[in-house]
Amino acid sequence: MHPINQIKALFHPERYHGWGRSKRYFEGWYYKFVSAGGKEAFAFIPGIAMDEQGNQHAFIQVLDGKVQTAEYIQFPAEAFTATSGSFTVGVDRSKFTRHSMQLTLNDYSGTLQFKNTVPWPSKWNSPGIMGPYTFVPFMECYHGIVSMDHELEGTLTIHGRPVDFSGGRGYIEKDWGHSFPSAYFWMQSNHFSRPGISFKASVAKIPWLRSSFVGFIAGLYVNGKLFQFTTYNGTKLLRSLADKQQVELLMENKKYRLEVVAHRHLATELASPIAGFMDGRISESMTSELDITLRDKKSEKVLFHDTGRNAALEVAGEISEILVKEFVFR
Repeated sequence: MHPINQIKALFHPERYHGWGRSKRYFEGWYYKFVSAGGKEAFAFIPGIAMDEQGNQHAFIQVLDGKVQTAEYIQFPAEAFTATSGSFTVGVDRSKFTRHSMQLTLNDYSGTLQFKNTVPWPSKWNSPGIMGPYTFVPFMECYHGIVSMDHELEGTLTIHGRPVDFSGGRGYIEKDWGHSFPSAYFWMQSNHFSRPGISFKASVAKIPWLRSSFVGFIAGLYVNGKLFQFTTYNGTKLLRSLADKQQVELLMENKKYRLEVVAHRHLATELASPIAGFMDGRISESMTSELDITLRDKKSEKVLFHDTGRNAALEVAGEISEILVKEFVFR
């Protein structure tokens, strides 16, 4: 049964991919919620972790982006459940799907519904944001977008305090494999000057056979259209740079040029996977800002320019390995 489930999951990045795995493996889903007024920002990350010796546990990680605290709630591996024919994941009594989250924990409870979710386009030969790399069997980390943007409805009780997320915005993505990249930038926001705009980008060191390369994926969703900038669609990464204040990215494909300046903010420490177990530590901010400019390459016309607030931003590892600085912004 496991090979069938694995093949099914291959073409549905949002689903559980760990069928038949028992060691050196992790899988986690990142649910980000920001309330309508932007006062509250939380991320809930359910998942499963297995180390090289076969020790396993399930978890739900909680990040309070405004107070800047993180909590790692651990469960026995048996508390983790997943379905093969659809995307439904459970950890203990909590349940996670593309369209809802139901929390039943001591300090976190309630149900949120997600309206008008926006998945990353998927084709049979290019499933989701990983594209053809989905089919490469030896990647250390795979990535999927469940929803670029959606509206929230419902209330969560957080440490005894009711928090109404109705009218807020949400975002869902996931990772699976055995370890996060040794160096990467990752950023996301769907809080621009008007609803319905979302942006995400990541740049990472990708091990490849006995070498490595700098891989990248970015997507700007605006006016119902997704502008894609990826390693595999002919895009060039012209600039990738970070210091203590900001991260700068410049990407260019045949039609468009994408300029990003991410302003770093105070970050919170989260657990991250190393060889399957959540022994690593990364820092994530949920209060950063992203200045995004999209230009028509031929005419130089600015097609989009806006600032994303309540942005999630991670800068991790030996970032010198992913710097590209031969080019400068115009």
